[in-house]
Amino acid sequence: MDAAARALELRKYADAAAGCAKCRLSEGRTQVVFGVGDPDSDLMFVGEAPGFHEDKQGYPFVGQAGKLLDRLLEGIGLSRAETYIANVLKCRPPGNRDPGPDEIESCEPHLFRQLELVQPRVVASLGNFATKLLSGKQIGITRVHGQEQQVTIGGRSVLLFPLYHPAAALYTPAMLKVLEIDFARLPALLGTPAEPEAPAPPAIDPALLGQPEPAVQLGLF
Repeated sequence: MDAAARALELRKYADAAAGCAKCRLSEGRTQVVFGVGDPDSDLMFVGEAPGFHEDKQGYPFVGQAGKLLDRLLEGIGLSRAETYIANVLKCRPPGNRDPGPDEIESCEPHLFRQLELVQPRVVASLGNFATKLLSGKQIGITRVHGQEQQVTIGGRSVLLFPLYHPAAALYTPAMLKVLEIDFARLPALLGTPAEPEAPAPPAIDPALLGQPEPAVQLGLF
């Protein structure tokens, strides 16, 4: 299937998913937040779930975490229009609580179909939920951020690149530098020159290790 055909199929799938009622989240949402961006991008970001602003506008990452994501992309010479962005869940959990296991199970076919149609070479998972789902391992983001790994998703081999969720830097400013360093590796992973060469991922301050990764809360994105 060529790029045009995949883009058309993605639009058709998004239209069909707009009426999804596979889990209880459909009862309280304003709308399904499917995904946005270039349907033929080599880089796909996968976050956790829509927040307040996403639920109202219908697009992922449009709040404060989304603005930070845009800044991080600009720092490596990219824009969100050159990527594809989606979430593990397509509907906002009440109060922006963590996704439930049954909700992830119900929604993951939508994400896997998106991955199958976009066919990215690099998938950047943002935070614990996306990283654990796509890696198939219950290893937290603190241990694996900035460390690419080859995984098979939907029968295709992709490079999974775990990153802290941008919301983490909104809660813990020290995380911003970690995100910037990890993001700096993306051009090289995509096969384009990176100037200057990005350093290895930094060690995390032990004082931060006892803090759980912030949940998507307070309508930040």
